[in-house]
Amino acid sequence: MRKIVISTGGGDAPGLNAVIYAVVKSATMRGWEVYGSRSGYNGLIDFDDLIRLTPNDVEGITPMGGTILGSTNKGNPFSMPITNLAGEVQIVDVSERIMNNFKRMGFYCHIAVGGDGTLEIAHRFSEMGMPVIGVPKTIDNDLEATDRTFGFDTAVSTATEALDKLHSTAKSHDRIMVVEVMGRESGWIALYSGIAGGADAILMPEISFSIDKICEKISDNDLHHKHYAIVVVAEGAAAEDGKVMVSGESELGRDEVLLGGIGKWVADELRRRLDKDVRHLILGHLQRGGSPTTFDRLLALRFGAGAVRLADEGKFGHMVAWTPPVMTSVPLIDAISSKKRVDLTSDKVMTARDIGICLGDSI
Repeated sequence: MRKIVISTGGGDAPGLNAVIYAVVKSATMRGWEVYGSRSGYNGLIDFDDLIRLTPNDVEGITPMGGTILGSTNKGNPFSMPITNLAGEVQIVDVSERIMNNFKRMGFYCHIAVGGDGTLEIAHRFSEMGMPVIGVPKTIDNDLEATDRTFGFDTAVSTATEALDKLHSTAKSHDRIMVVEVMGRESGWIALYSGIAGGADAILMPEISFSIDKICEKISDNDLHHKHYAIVVVAEGAAAEDGKVMVSGESELGRDEVLLGGIGKWVADELRRRLDKDVRHLILGHLQRGGSPTTFDRLLALRFGAGAVRLADEGKFGHMVAWTPPVMTSVPLIDAISSKKRVDLTSDKVMTARDIGICLGDSI
């Protein structure tokens, strides 16, 4: 009997449980056994964190947010922080231990669900000889090799709902509301939610913005008897000749930083230049929570079932990818080679400009 193990790593995203459900159901239909590794690779480091998953165990989890297996941003096996008996934190490479435990358990393959960081780790294990299938997960939608990642649609829906609610309070007090959303170096969440949520300005990492242009947009609103404004800012956006705002160091074990603070900076600048009441709001992890939308739920189920099909074909070292209208696969190395950023010539960007949304540039 084939045995497979599934793990969920990196930041959580709505739809993770739907992937787990689809993997367990699809594998069981083939007569396979499925195990779940808690908190990323912890189940392959300590067998106490390895759990057997049956169809009964996953019944009803598809609409649930989060992941029943847990996740971690500190779980890079090639650079893992371990606290020794003296209470000191040491960085240790436990990859060989994981490989040995994988073989001892007799696993046929590992299904790794995650974003670029998790998939990069999966690729390294693939190079070490572990049969790996990747499943793309990120609310940022920034993986180039797939048209869409699950979690994105739910995050956009959450952000759009927040913007809808902010309109009434902003209008009641003639306020400018600056809303910071996630997305790292890609502006997908900001663009989609900003257009759908009726924003006056959308600031994205793909366009260096001018505060003066935003002020011009808000002043134009006043001329047309609209005395409030909604400004959506992606966390990775930067002003002209400015730098990306950083809120701290990353926990991912890579040379990355935690983005954040640009929303407050924009609000402070607008307050300084305009005779307006300006408030800022960081949506933060609210965008990661909640039940997945129908779109994300279906996409996640398709990814999970697709991963098991790839495993059945022995197509290891690949990631499941959605190229509408079909599920396909790409080598893991291609999946992590570049980030998908907003195409400034796309119809969505043109739509934003056509309906009068300021993108912070001179166009």
